[in-house]
Amino acid sequence: MDLWQTGDPIRDQAAPDGPIETRWERRRFSAKLVNPANRRKLSVIVVGTGLAGGSAAATLAEAGYRVRSYCYQDSPRRAHSIAAQGGINAAKNYRNDGDSVYRLFYDTVKGGDFRARESNVYRLAEVSVNIIDQCVAQGVPFAREYGGLLDNRSFGGTQVSRTFYARGQTGQQLLLGAYQAMERQIAAGNIEMHSRHEMLELIVVDGRARGIVVRDLVTGEITTDLADAVVLASGGYGNVFFLSTNAKGCNVTATWRAHRKGALFANPCYTQIHPTCIPESGTHQSKLTLMSESLRNDGRVWVPLAAADKRAPGDIPEDERDYYLERIYPSFGNLVPRDIASRAAKNVCDEGRGVGPGGLGVYLDFADAIERLGRDAVEAKYGNLFEMYQRITGEDPYEVPMRIYPAVHYTMGGLWVDYDLQSTIPGLFVIGEANFSDHGANRLGASALMQGLADGYFVLPNTINNYLAGGPFPDISDSPEVTAATEAVQDRVAKLLKVDGDRTVDSFHRELGHIMWEYCGMERTEEGLTKAIGLIRGLRDEFWTRVKVPGTGEQLNQNLEKAGRVADFFELAELMCIDALHRNESAGGHFRAESQTSDGEALRHDDEFSYVAAWEFGGDVPTLHKEDLNFEYVHPSTRSYK
Repeated sequence: MDLWQTGDPIRDQAAPDGPIETRWERRRFSAKLVNPANRRKLSVIVVGTGLAGGSAAATLAEAGYRVRSYCYQDSPRRAHSIAAQGGINAAKNYRNDGDSVYRLFYDTVKGGDFRARESNVYRLAEVSVNIIDQCVAQGVPFAREYGGLLDNRSFGGTQVSRTFYARGQTGQQLLLGAYQAMERQIAAGNIEMHSRHEMLELIVVDGRARGIVVRDLVTGEITTDLADAVVLASGGYGNVFFLSTNAKGCNVTATWRAHRKGALFANPCYTQIHPTCIPESGTHQSKLTLMSESLRNDGRVWVPLAAADKRAPGDIPEDERDYYLERIYPSFGNLVPRDIASRAAKNVCDEGRGVGPGGLGVYLDFADAIERLGRDAVEAKYGNLFEMYQRITGEDPYEVPMRIYPAVHYTMGGLWVDYDLQSTIPGLFVIGEANFSDHGANRLGASALMQGLADGYFVLPNTINNYLAGGPFPDISDSPEVTAATEAVQDRVAKLLKVDGDRTVDSFHRELGHIMWEYCGMERTEEGLTKAIGLIRGLRDEFWTRVKVPGTGEQLNQNLEKAGRVADFFELAELMCIDALHRNESAGGHFRAESQTSDGEALRHDDEFSYVAAWEFGGDVPTLHKEDLNFEYVHPSTRSYK
């Protein structure tokens, strides 16, 4: 049976041509504007209050639009962006070490394994320098050097120090900056905030996105909200794997509902595995904990030279240790990109040299740094991360090495958007991790916060004007599409409650996650992916006959919330496997065992797969639309960090 079909190619018609250094400025100038008086007549719905959604809502409201913001958390400041630890990139060159906008652009295209658009990446690098100034003006307490200048550190995939940070709490501090900007606009009456509401459907009328259907998570009430444009800033879909570094509430429902209404979903198989996570400790776990990539600045990664060496790390002498990243990749050492560090950890563990329970771990050792810098200096840089590790594991990383292992972290795939961040549904804009646009097949560390704030503060507020200038838009409150969308949500809720089976939602989610990690995780094969698709379809059918959702829809019901999200994860998981199966090459976070070099590195096939895979919803047989990638400035080459 055919698993997919190929449709017409797709092209980003909003992207300007000409010199890359002036494309963003020329696009901003050519975009239509909305005068201040007319902005007050236009409304925008923003779904999600993380760095992308929070900054976008605040900026659009400041500009004069009427904004209504939605999040499923009890407060906007509980968005998952708050969990980001290590830092945010910006091409400021404060260290005078050779950084520049062009170098950040180059590093990002190369780090993404040449599967990202040059125009989008250059704009991101260009805008990055403004983000830091914006956040400092908001009072974000970035780390500073003795003289008062902002400090920088290095992250994987680069040889310069361009990462600004606030100890290990960078996401929290940046989100509080965006949150206070939102709260100012809420107090001014320009943002109407709806917390504890979950988007369950997109309303499309006459081909345009015009609103959403939401469920009040406290009362269960299902309502509609209509606007002139909709912005999705709902994050990534890493929780399809059940165990990930994401907050438990993170889900794909908002973007998947839009996908089913016609928005193309791009590159779903590009999942980032983060190399620096606390290893799984047992089947009781519901999530994994990230240890910031910044730790790889001073921590050295190693395993015993001999397989099955059960000695304590302090009893293993230096000449019996393998600092494998420093050995294999001498130019970048412990700061190779995440996809490479993750696969290298998997390889040494597969050789039987892993440490800890089940041999699924490697050491991240700070003994050299403590000896070189002193404990006080290490504590000043990483103290809260060390404390977090000790609380979770019961081990003191000042005395013994941390144990780490790769885990699902970020998703580079997402809804397809053009240069203006507009999806294939007019009026639906997608920002932050919810879109696919900037990272290619692998995201460099500290670039997620950069993209979220770039989209929210600087890109979307300029490009959405061009769409809204086409208003005023007709009143659609009596449109049959609005009624149909509401009824579809009600029917779906009723269907989930009606099954009344004998298996919990979490049991299905955990089993789905195991399938995904086993067959669509760090390494994929044609045989494994084909098997996974069959397993997912069988488990999905079982879900709809055996899932148990206690309670009713007219109350707080977290099992109902999870059931709806897991139902969408089933459909997404199948598309992820189909995307991974069709892409018979290795690129970044997508490693096909059939496509590797003689020394085990990823082997791309640029002649066949130098495109964005944008999928149209089609049930069991989705349609693939290809967007060709053209490289004028950073020409694809074998990616080497040796």
